[in-house]
Amino acid sequence: MEAYEKIHRLHELIETRTVADLPGPYKVGVDLGTADVVLVVTDETGNPVAGSMRWASVVKDGLVVDFRGAMVIVEELKAEVEELMGVTLEKGATAIPPGTVGRNAMACGHVIAGAGLEPVCQVDEPVAAAEALGITHGIVVDIGGGTTGIAVLRNGELVFTADEPTGGTHVSLVLAGAYKISFEEAELLKRDPAQHRKIMPVILPVVEKMATVVKNMLIGYEEFSDYPVYVVGGTAYLQGFETEFGKAFGRKVHVPPHPLLVTPLGIAMFG
Repeated sequence: MEAYEKIHRLHELIETRTVADLPGPYKVGVDLGTADVVLVVTDETGNPVAGSMRWASVVKDGLVVDFRGAMVIVEELKAEVEELMGVTLEKGATAIPPGTVGRNAMACGHVIAGAGLEPVCQVDEPVAAAEALGITHGIVVDIGGGTTGIAVLRNGELVFTADEPTGGTHVSLVLAGAYKISFEEAELLKRDPAQHRKIMPVILPVVEKMATVVKNMLIGYEEFSDYPVYVVGGTAYLQGFETEFGKAFGRKVHVPPHPLLVTPLGIAMFG
């Protein structure tokens, strides 16, 4: 199954709450995002089997700020998927923004352990996205709620990674200020595809800032100038984002289908 086909398939499984008829052993990945928590199950070769997600605010700027809330959500997602599949999920992988260290890095593992999943590994978020996209040579930009991380791969090896505190949360803050609505209302506005064309001019400075942040990360690395660039994360779902980000970045970028699900799929593939 090709990378984009896998992403489409995962989206379909989550939307329809169904299970792919694929044999085990299974791999499990949990993405603790700033705006959502996603649990994905794949077969041994990385084909999607099942998944579930929940909008949540248990993480801020890549750090778990509501440990109990995060654990309860993962428990619920785990139970939902187990019921769908008719199996018990025992182990799982997690991911963190590049550069996260110490107890902050350990927190994600503790969350899934508390939810009944033995942590097997922890990967950088953009590296997980690269795995899901099958990229061995290129740049992956993962725009999360609070952070934007990049991973540069050359011949299948990670040669550079970086992370900066800007992301989808800043988009919502700008919308809340512009329309004089609450942050929660701004989040809902941002998720409504019917509103994307209207809000893009409002949030364009944030999109341009994200592109500039990534561009600055790569200063001094001219050898990466011809690498293809892929952008994932919920913010990349906004209509017009791919074009505007590319303009500000100064290079063509690629946004895969359902960019919110790319990193969670990659995490499961590492599981």
